[in-house]
Amino acid sequence: MAKRDWWKKGVIYQIYPRSFKDTTGNGVGDLQGIIDKLDYLNDGTEQSLGVDAIWISPFYSSPMADFGYDVSNYTDVDPLFGDLDTFDTLVEEAHKRNIKVVVDYVPNHTSNEHPWFRESRSSKDNPKRDWYIWKDPKADGSPPNNWGSMFGGRAWTFDEATGQYYFHQFAPEQPDLNWRNPKVREAMMNVLRFWMARGVDGFRMDVVYVIWKHPDMPDQPTVAKGRSETDAFAQQQQIYSFNYEGIQDIMGEIRATLDEYDAVGIAELWLSVEDRMKYYKNFEMPFNFDLITEDMRDSWDAALFREKINAYEAAIPEGKFPNYVLGNHDIPRLASRYGSEERACSAAMMLLTLRGTPTLYAGDELGMVNGEITTEQIVDPQGLILGVEHTRDVTRTPFQWDASAYAGFSTTDTWLPVHSNYKTRNAATLSEDEQSILSLYRKLIWYRKTKPSLIIGSYESLESPENTFVYTRTHNGEAHWIAITFGAKAVSIDLPSSGEIVFNSLLNRAGAVANSVTLQSDEAILIKLA
Repeated sequence: MAKRDWWKKGVIYQIYPRSFKDTTGNGVGDLQGIIDKLDYLNDGTEQSLGVDAIWISPFYSSPMADFGYDVSNYTDVDPLFGDLDTFDTLVEEAHKRNIKVVVDYVPNHTSNEHPWFRESRSSKDNPKRDWYIWKDPKADGSPPNNWGSMFGGRAWTFDEATGQYYFHQFAPEQPDLNWRNPKVREAMMNVLRFWMARGVDGFRMDVVYVIWKHPDMPDQPTVAKGRSETDAFAQQQQIYSFNYEGIQDIMGEIRATLDEYDAVGIAELWLSVEDRMKYYKNFEMPFNFDLITEDMRDSWDAALFREKINAYEAAIPEGKFPNYVLGNHDIPRLASRYGSEERACSAAMMLLTLRGTPTLYAGDELGMVNGEITTEQIVDPQGLILGVEHTRDVTRTPFQWDASAYAGFSTTDTWLPVHSNYKTRNAATLSEDEQSILSLYRKLIWYRKTKPSLIIGSYESLESPENTFVYTRTHNGEAHWIAITFGAKAVSIDLPSSGEIVFNSLLNRAGAVANSVTLQSDEAILIKLA
C-alpha cells in the first residue's frame, strides 16, 4: 500500500485527552499521560491492544468553554495538557511503535478569546472584522435571522460595542470564522501545515461540513419537532448552513494542502448517506455515523444493522473504502446504548470484521458505560443549556486503568467523577480475564492484522434466520464467515462450507465445524472457512 494508505489496514483509537491519563495531579488528563500509556495501545505484542493510529481530541490553547473545541491558539498546546516539546515527544514515541498520529482540526470556529476575534470585535473598521460573520440587527433589534445554535438558543450574540451580532453555530464563546474570506482560508491552511511539519499523519476535521454558509444567510425553513419548544436549531432544516452549495471547492483546497505532506483527511459529517458520499472526492474517510446514534437497549435489531450496512456498501463510490464508528466523545457509551456487555462484545466483533476502517473510542474496549452525572456535576456546555439528558459528560468520564483510588487515572479529585464500577471494570483487572471484553478486542485486532480478507477483502451479506446478521469477507481464496444473533433464542445457521471457529464474542468456543453452527442469544462468532 502507498504511504497514505496506512488507514485502510489500520484500527484508529480516539483519545479524549482530558479523560485518558493525568500525570500532573490536577485531575485532568494530559499529553504525557498518552505517552505513558502508548505501550497499552501497541507495544508490538498481543498483550497490548494493537491499534495502528491514535486520534487525539483538541489539546490546543483554549479557555475551555467547550473543552478545547474553542481554540485561542491553533499552533500551541494548552499548558493544561503540556507544551509543544511534549507533543513532539508524543509523535516520536508513537511513531517508534508504528502508531500514526491524527489530531483534531477545528475549522469552523475559534474561541472568542482568540486574537483574531479580539481584533475583529474591536471595531467595524478593523482589518480582521470580516474574518468572522457580523450582521446588523433587524429593525426591531432582533437577530439577523432565525438560525439556532446546535447547543440550544439563538446562534447570534449582540456586541454592544459595535452594535452588530456575531454568528456562532455552537456556544457564544465559539464565533464562526468567515471562510468566504481568502485570508481566513490561507490562515487555516497554515494551521494544517504547522502540525504536518511536526509529524502529524492526518486530521479529523470537526464539523467541516458547516464552514460554508449561504452568503445572505436567509431564514432556515422550520419543521415541527425539536428537543424542546425553545430549541430553534432542532426545529429547523439546516439547508443554508450545512453542506451548502460550493463547499466541495473549499474541501478541495483543504485536500491540496493535505497533499503537500501526504496526510490523511477524516471528515466529521452528520449528513445523509447520499450527501456524505460526495466528500469521498477529497477525503479518505468521511466518517460513517450510520450506526453510532442507535439506542438499542429495547430494540436490538439485526435488520436495522444489515440494512444500514448494505445501503452504505452500495453507496460508496467505486474504488473508495468504507469506515465504521460505534462510539465517540459526543455520543452515549456503546455499552449503554446497546444495553448489555454481551451486545457490546457482539458490536466489537462486527466493527472489527466489517469491510472498512474501524474507529474505537477509548474505554469502549473495557465496556465502560455512561458516567454517573448529576445536574450539579454538568460541565458540558450542551448539557448546561439543554439539561442532563443531553450532556456529553456521561461519555467523557475518566478512563479506568486499575482498582486503585480514582481508577488509576489520577491521584486527586477528577474533572468528572470516575464511575463507581471502576474497581472491577478497569484495564488491569480485565487484562487478567481471558474471557473479558478487553481480551476480545485484543484478539480481534491482532487476528485482523494477519488476515487480508478481514482488511481488504470483499463483503457479502448472506440470507439468514430472523434476528441474525450473517456476512462473509473473502480475498484471494481466504474466507471468513461472521454471524451475530440479536435475540433471546438460540438459533442454528447453515454454513457455506466446513470451517474452524476462530473465536466467538464470549471467548468460550473454538474448534472445527461442519454444516451448521448453533449460536446462543446475543452471540457473535468468527469462522475461517475451509
